[in-house]
Amino acid sequence: MDTIRRDKAAADNKTRPGPPEASDFLGLDTLLSREERAIRDETRVFVEERLKPNIKEWWEKAIFPKEIVPEMGSLGLLGMHLSGYGCAGKSAVSYGLACMELEAGDSGLRTFVSVQGSLAMSAIHKFGSEEQKQEWLPRMAKGEAIGCFGLTEPDAGSDPASMKTSARRDGPDWVLNGSKRWIGMATIADVAVVWAQTDEGIRGFLVPTDTPGFSATNIINKLSMRASVQCDLLFEDVRLPESAMLPGAEGLKGPFACLNEARYGIIWGAMGAARDCYETALQYSKEREQFGKPIAGFQLTQQKLVNMMLEINKGVMVALHIGRMKDEGTAHPSHISFGKLNNVREAIEIAREARTILGGNGVTNDYPVLRHANNLESVMTYEGTSEVHTLILGSAITGVQAFR
Repeated sequence: MDTIRRDKAAADNKTRPGPPEASDFLGLDTLLSREERAIRDETRVFVEERLKPNIKEWWEKAIFPKEIVPEMGSLGLLGMHLSGYGCAGKSAVSYGLACMELEAGDSGLRTFVSVQGSLAMSAIHKFGSEEQKQEWLPRMAKGEAIGCFGLTEPDAGSDPASMKTSARRDGPDWVLNGSKRWIGMATIADVAVVWAQTDEGIRGFLVPTDTPGFSATNIINKLSMRASVQCDLLFEDVRLPESAMLPGAEGLKGPFACLNEARYGIIWGAMGAARDCYETALQYSKEREQFGKPIAGFQLTQQKLVNMMLEINKGVMVALHIGRMKDEGTAHPSHISFGKLNNVREAIEIAREARTILGGNGVTNDYPVLRHANNLESVMTYEGTSEVHTLILGSAITGVQAFR
């Protein structure tokens, strides 16, 4: 009888699952393909080796490290979800996983990949002529040329239909006048995708940044996204040939299609920032002792950590499901709004809660938590504010639009 009990206990031990991992409690890795995990892991190594050791200084000094752009290109991170023209042609899920790892380093560095690939390159890939694609996309995929995306204006953020930038025909040319604001990477860009009002409606133009009349100025004194570049643009009688127009984009459907690509990356990226805050707080709680024991042993600390873990696992599941839908062609723009609204909102709360576990140390740049929190304030605003995404979802479920 004792032998039977011992054999049964041994069998039970073989089949009993081990304890969940703190950073992947639900074992979501098992839902990824071998290629997806490889892309995720390669990007994670890049972030650990090249970004995290330097991000404290870059953020403090408001430096965007332009030298890493070719490295990102060599990893296939630039326009990685696009096909042809030197782009990697990877799945939406693979791109999302890369965004998650990049934003675990810093939102500003993920933003560069988003501006380059999801906005500028995507606009050219979706709406450009064959000549435009051949001229720009291979170099942009390698990181040899940088692009920016000029849509938002000083008085037209959430309502781009009210943009005042205009392009008028003058003989065989177009003449561009106006201004844009909060344009990522413009002062280091080689080409700007600029959206303007014309007699034919809103159209997109490719503007080389050395074109006379084009100027870009960095927005300084930012308390967020300091390792990134945001700019004001000014167009003063910028003369462009007919070939500068993106032939396939008419109206706001063009820029909105690109914004949807960028919003998708944010769904994943926000969870990367949240995960980095959670892991930092978890490790700190095990090392920091008060009242004779690590603060990880106190009930309120465990409650905070558990709530973070729950929301990160749920947020990654949302991102993964929307990514699979995107790869299948079944994702609606309102699904992207669902992910962006939920995951950024939860990521900010996780960052703030993680800061409380770190106490006073959490407000220093010795730890990444408050840097992530500050960055996420910008992420919550750009590519559609929380209010805008709330109303997109409200319209989707009621059938009634509340914008006007």
